[in-house]
Amino acid sequence: MPAKVITEILDKYATAPKSNMQALEDHELSIVFEHLTQNNQISNIAAIYADEPKKPEAPQAEAPKTEVPKAQPAAAQQTAKPAQQPQQRPAQQGQQKPAQAQPQQKPVQPVQRPAQQAAPQQKLNKSTATAQPTTRVPEKKLVDTRKGGDVNLAKYDQRLEELGGQRGERMAQKGGKEKFRNNKGRQGGQVFSNKRRQDEAEKMRKLQLEIAKKAPVKVQIPDEISVGELASRMKKTGAEVVKCLMKNGVMASLSQMIDFDTASFVAEELGCKVEKEVVVTIEEKLIDTTEDRPEDLVPRAPVVVVMGHVDHGKTSLLDTIRNTSVASGEAGGITQHIGAYQAQINGKPITFLDTPGHEAFTSMRARGAMVTDIAILMVAADDGIMPQTVESINHAKAANIPIIVAVNKIDKENANPDRVMQQLTEYGLVPEEWGGETIVCKISAKKHIGIENLLENLALLAEVQELKANPNRAGQGTVIEARLDKGRGPVATLLVQNGTLKQGDIIIAGTSVGRVRTMLDYRGNRLTEAGPSVPVEIAGLSEAPVAGAPFFAVADERMARELVEQRKAEERAKAAAPVQKVSLENLFDQIKSGERKELALIVKADVQGSVEAVKASLEKLSNEEVNVRVIHGAVGAINESDVTLAAASNAIIVGFNVRPDSAARESAARQNVDMRMYRVIYDAIDEIETAMKGMLAPKYREVVLGHAEVRETYKVSSVGTVAGCYVQDGCLRRDCSVRVVRDGIVVHEGVLGSLQRFKDSVKEVKERFECGLTVEKFNDIKLGDIIEGYTMEEIPR
Repeated sequence: MPAKVITEILDKYATAPKSNMQALEDHELSIVFEHLTQNNQISNIAAIYADEPKKPEAPQAEAPKTEVPKAQPAAAQQTAKPAQQPQQRPAQQGQQKPAQAQPQQKPVQPVQRPAQQAAPQQKLNKSTATAQPTTRVPEKKLVDTRKGGDVNLAKYDQRLEELGGQRGERMAQKGGKEKFRNNKGRQGGQVFSNKRRQDEAEKMRKLQLEIAKKAPVKVQIPDEISVGELASRMKKTGAEVVKCLMKNGVMASLSQMIDFDTASFVAEELGCKVEKEVVVTIEEKLIDTTEDRPEDLVPRAPVVVVMGHVDHGKTSLLDTIRNTSVASGEAGGITQHIGAYQAQINGKPITFLDTPGHEAFTSMRARGAMVTDIAILMVAADDGIMPQTVESINHAKAANIPIIVAVNKIDKENANPDRVMQQLTEYGLVPEEWGGETIVCKISAKKHIGIENLLENLALLAEVQELKANPNRAGQGTVIEARLDKGRGPVATLLVQNGTLKQGDIIIAGTSVGRVRTMLDYRGNRLTEAGPSVPVEIAGLSEAPVAGAPFFAVADERMARELVEQRKAEERAKAAAPVQKVSLENLFDQIKSGERKELALIVKADVQGSVEAVKASLEKLSNEEVNVRVIHGAVGAINESDVTLAAASNAIIVGFNVRPDSAARESAARQNVDMRMYRVIYDAIDEIETAMKGMLAPKYREVVLGHAEVRETYKVSSVGTVAGCYVQDGCLRRDCSVRVVRDGIVVHEGVLGSLQRFKDSVKEVKERFECGLTVEKFNDIKLGDIIEGYTMEEIPR
């Protein structure tokens, strides 16, 4: 057909092609074929499907080769899809010129079915002669390969070559593209097979796309995912996902994070299949945290910590148990470092930790290391219970470990063990002799009295606890202490808590990694392996780890170093971010979100009566949602030890008529511990009660300006007592309020009467300058008193 006809059809029903050489799209071809089919209807469908095959007339098949050479492409074009689009063309159209666009669009169509073209060609030639409608169905029934009939295949091959040649010649005459001219010398079959392969590949691609469209997209969703990321994983636009979220009442932008449940609901609604994405961290890959099976567990030695007041005989007791002399080697008889030792009792080992008081014990617990199984509380029979003893009791109770009380120095003349037992009952430790549950052993560490009884009780308590571990796995435990040795580099004391640590193992402890080069026991003997509850000293780490850090033996050193770098980066980020501890401001939010079931308090007051009264009043505030528990109460200023305990137990410090010392203030600011100071007991009760109800709305807060130490006092008759002071930190201002603090106890609160430097009255005196001052209506200023200046600042709501 002429190109003009095709152009007209396309112009009418679609977009007109820009030139005759333009390739046509599928839908454009469909329009052309549809139009031709509609306008060239056949008279009788039965003729198409007539069963009786016509006998081919060989002479006539060969004759018209030269008569109608130009009808070939058009005839082939029409017979490309005979089953789908049966049509008959008028005879006169066979004589028209073929369109130039057609061979370019489907150059191989004329040679697609050589074996089937002879018959339609005959029909076409017959119709030219007779102008009667006949069938153009390929007469397949003539070729029967099953019966071994002879088929003249050479005839078809020759016909195919001739067709290919004729087309090449025509294109050359009409100035067709080079690639058509070059086809002249090629085998027609090669072009045919390449094109066929491309068509097949295109069909397969389209088929796969359709299948992909029908099959639901599988989406892996982690615990949290941003809306934009979810959209890209589902192969949807962000707008679709946001619209779906809004439809379900969730207002979220593309960058906002949504939880797994919301994301999976949206994904399912948009026709996707949801799978939970399990994110495996390096830590999970590297560190074996699987639970031990009960049959793998074997009994292990208990780990015992000795706590108590200074000079009550902790080290002497260990000394006696080990039959060595450690105490004499310590400077001034005070334990300077953490030691870990093992002793055999009736053939069973017990591991002892010798700590300087309870400080290290608490700092370890603050890092989450529950190292010890039993605490021995040392109380001297002549001294009785002292402030540090009380702290030790409270620290052990806060850690939920059983306590054995060892009443030491019973051989002294002024020893009174019964008084000690009486005092113990005040702190909730009722001796077994008096019907309680606390084991109390009367001993003398120096004279070796009652030591056997104490050890037997230890072994008994350990048996009751049924302490077990699995030695047949990689070693893991806690760093007890670490130091930098001049000769050996970083040296760490480790307590193996589970598994077996071997020499040559790669271990990771906090932000430190390395290989166990040497391993020594507490006596200094070399070991090749250490099982559960065995304390060892190792060398070979990259740096000294933090005491209380857990350690793990791992298999992959490269991955371990990668994890250490990750941990260091996390620590740097954590150091930059504020630590979220419990405070009265966020207490209600934590209770509401279910994070807090217990409010731990530490009470410090100026007298013991106040401690007891405050403790009793605060504990009455407990309700069904939150339990108020005073974990430590004592007399005196708030010190660093209180802040450490508060940090470990996530507690709030409540002070009555007492102030924190400078070390405690710095430590509290560093560890974000909330400290509240009160003068009236009802203020404390009201404030904590309103905080628990979420109605705490403080209007003012106290801002400490500075501290000045009284170095001299002068009596001036007309003025009263003038204090000569040295400003230690911050500054003192003429208009500020002050409190006079003596030994950590507030003795007076008031305002400055005057503030002078030499003979001049000044507005403020800064750090490291001296000044003279008076306090209104207060003359009992003494040397060594601390004048604390502060102002009340309004908090914007």
